[in-house]
Amino acid sequence: MPAIVLATLNARYHHASLGLRYLAANMGEHAQDTQIMEFILQSNPEEIIESILAAQPKIVGFGVYIWNVAEITRVVTLLKCVAPQIIVVLGGPEVSFECEQQEIVRLADYVITGWGDISFAKLCRELLLKRPQAQKVIAGLQPQLAEIKLPYALYSDNDIANRTLYVEASRGCPFKCEFCLSSLDKTAWAFDFDLFLAEMATLYERGARQFKFVDRTFNLNIKASARILEFFLERLDDKLFVHFEVIPDHLPDPLKALILRFPEGSLQFEVGIQTFNPDVQALISRKQDTPKTEENLHWLRHESHAHVHVDLIIGLPGEDMASFAQGFDRLVALRQQEIQVGVLKRLRGTDIIRHTATYDMRYTPYAPYTVLSTHCIDFTTMQRLVRFARYWDLIANSGRFPQALPLLLGECPFAHFLAFSDWLYATTRKTHQIPLDRLFDLVYRGMIECLSSPQTETFAAVERDFILSGSKEVPAFLKTGKPDEYGIRKTRQVSQTSRQARHLIKEA
Repeated sequence: MPAIVLATLNARYHHASLGLRYLAANMGEHAQDTQIMEFILQSNPEEIIESILAAQPKIVGFGVYIWNVAEITRVVTLLKCVAPQIIVVLGGPEVSFECEQQEIVRLADYVITGWGDISFAKLCRELLLKRPQAQKVIAGLQPQLAEIKLPYALYSDNDIANRTLYVEASRGCPFKCEFCLSSLDKTAWAFDFDLFLAEMATLYERGARQFKFVDRTFNLNIKASARILEFFLERLDDKLFVHFEVIPDHLPDPLKALILRFPEGSLQFEVGIQTFNPDVQALISRKQDTPKTEENLHWLRHESHAHVHVDLIIGLPGEDMASFAQGFDRLVALRQQEIQVGVLKRLRGTDIIRHTATYDMRYTPYAPYTVLSTHCIDFTTMQRLVRFARYWDLIANSGRFPQALPLLLGECPFAHFLAFSDWLYATTRKTHQIPLDRLFDLVYRGMIECLSSPQTETFAAVERDFILSGSKEVPAFLKTGKPDEYGIRKTRQVSQTSRQARHLIKEA
């Protein structure tokens, strides 16, 4: 039986915890005594405890993050009720700051703040030798990266076949954006590239084809970035998919030349814009060359085959709704494939807290510490924007409405979609669990009733989107059909000619 269990709750099954695998890889003489147990947020706490207890561990280490702290608090509470003799050790960004305020820290025996790669193994050695530590909260040591054993051999064959593999060529970030935990780093550090690429080659040979890099600044060092891209180009096949987070204003020509060699569907970039407002950028210590950023986004969209996922944040200090709307419209005009509209979170330890009083920043007192209002945006308006973000994800980012979306957005994308969002919530009082057939019907109705879209054109666009979706549940507006004078097929004809329609749309 393992003496040590490493556990966490992932958001979804297809996520695999890189942090736990780093800890396990660096357990030294206790590596064989260590077992990784991964659960998901929807897991029953009692069943999690039952699984952990079945392993009969002496120590359980939990990886705690903003998205799982509430659930892990319940798990630790139950574990201490039924097995108080088991030593509980916490680690992760959520418990690395403001420890004294947290219930989960009170329940645990030890907490390792910051880097745990080496410090967790050291603590376990002492505890298994029955040497209790004087301090409950232990500052994790930050070793040289060469001292950290890479964890990629701990991805199982099942992980490789069914899950996203998270990898990192570097740690840290030299930038100081105050909403981000990486702003606390002094710089970025690179792992030994020969060793790292050898590990990637082994994963590839074992069948891995999806690699998600968690580096905060993938294209900071262009020579290193180029070497990684060349590595994957040498192994390019129709299943390869690689994801990077990139600095938006730093794409020199040598990197562009390599990007151009990747075919459609193989390369994805996450680009953090967050705000286009220069005053807000300065306020949150974010450096960004906006003209260069727009130039690079235009190039990525129109010259390369890369899929681009762009981030904006609602609720930054000093940004009102008009400013956010301008930034949103600016991105829509750049025709990015995906615009992720996020809502500001007050991550523990970040410098964003320094604006709390000046800008009247109100946050939920529990994870994920989402902004509720600011001096620029009141609570009711913030709720409207939160729903805007959810519906945007459901309708625009889902890719289900390629024909209808341009009509919906028109020449005033933010204003139109906000009006549609308000109508959709007033009509459904829901932001989740909307069946697909009803969603198609709501998009059609909302465009007609709320935005006064041209009826014939709107019907045809939403009908095409429905056909391309492959959904078998026919929306209500198609069941009803339209009078013949609109020149639109009735529902009975849709089912009779669906194959032909799909062929014609693809040809177009």
